Amino acid sequence: MSFEEQPDFARQVADLNNYGQALNSCETVDEVVSLTLEAVSLLFDFTSTTFLEVRAGEPEIIESTDPSLSVGDRPSAVARTTVETGETTVETGDGARVSDDSGVRTALAVPATIVDDVVVVLVVRTTSNENMGDRYATPLEILASHAATAISNIRSHQELERARTDLEKRKEMIELYDRLLRHDLGNDLQVISGFADILADELDGEHERYAEKIHRAAESSSDLIQRVGDLVSTLEAEEEPEPRALGVVLGSVLDTIRSQYESLTIEFEPSAFDYRVYGGDLLDSVFQNILSNAAVHNDGDVTVTMYVEETPSTVTVGMADDGSGIPDEIRDELFEMGQKGPDSGGTGLGLGFVRALTESYGGSVSATDSESGGAEFKVTLPRV
Repeated sequence: MSFEEQPDFARQVADLNNYGQALNSCETVDEVVSLTLEAVSLLFDFTSTTFLEVRAGEPEIIESTDPSLSVGDRPSAVARTTVETGETTVETGDGARVSDDSGVRTALAVPATIVDDVVVVLVVRTTSNENMGDRYATPLEILASHAATAISNIRSHQELERARTDLEKRKEMIELYDRLLRHDLGNDLQVISGFADILADELDGEHERYAEKIHRAAESSSDLIQRVGDLVSTLEAEEEPEPRALGVVLGSVLDTIRSQYESLTIEFEPSAFDYRVYGGDLLDSVFQNILSNAAVHNDGDVTVTMYVEETPSTVTVGMADDGSGIPDEIRDELFEMGQKGPDSGGTGLGLGFVRALTESYGGSVSATDSESGGAEFKVTLPRV
């Protein structure tokens, strides 16, 4: 008899939904695991239940009511098969047992998938010979799905909190360097500039030109310090990340970019970017900097193809152009503050700003060569 044909089908569905709501209110993975095992014990009559979490494709036993299994033990064959196939697996006979003297005759492994990744596997075992797949697969899949959603949300928030902590430490160092640059070095440069200006008035010929070069170099350094200080102030004033509609942000950015650069063609399908991600008020600046670089640092017409990739916890926006690519001289330090290409007339702060902002949202940014020989940037953000 299938799950839907059971006489108490309506009650079990209601119970599963109640547990689903409770699971989504959990604040830790341990709470999710404990509540899931409680639900299995109260709603079903199994010999044992094992809860596995899958991270980076590797299943790990988080807790089990089977006395012969412990946290960190190697998952059973039926669990590994379920992770590999992404499908519910039934094992009978010797293959269902964890230990030879357990008396277990049947094992049922149920996966819960988010996007295309298995996140949770529930393995239940019984001494009965009944066809567990027909009767129990569906309700266990519902329960496992609720648990997987809860854990995915918790892991996303944990990653975001870690990123915020790292960001605070970086901000403290940036603020220290900012004070040193503006106060100590800034004052010294003003002195150098002032004396060089006086010397230029007193000297002539080749010595006058040397004094003028010193004056210009000091002024340029002072201007760069001011720009860095303004950048630091901008980052300090940025609000905490909050849920934002990715497609709306990108649509606004593209309207601005297209109006500014006629040489730039951007291939963008709005419906493909219907996600919500964590970001601050300056999220649009991340994409605007990258896309404008494609126009500014390439000669002639350039086409940028935008695409999206997803995992249970992140969304990645890819931007691949057919321009001249990333200069070898700056490839390894592309996102360092002040780094710029040999022919660039800018400050080199744009991509450094992009990295600082993206990391402040709990995300990351990377750059490689595109398939067409240009540059390909990927911005990864936590998904809501």
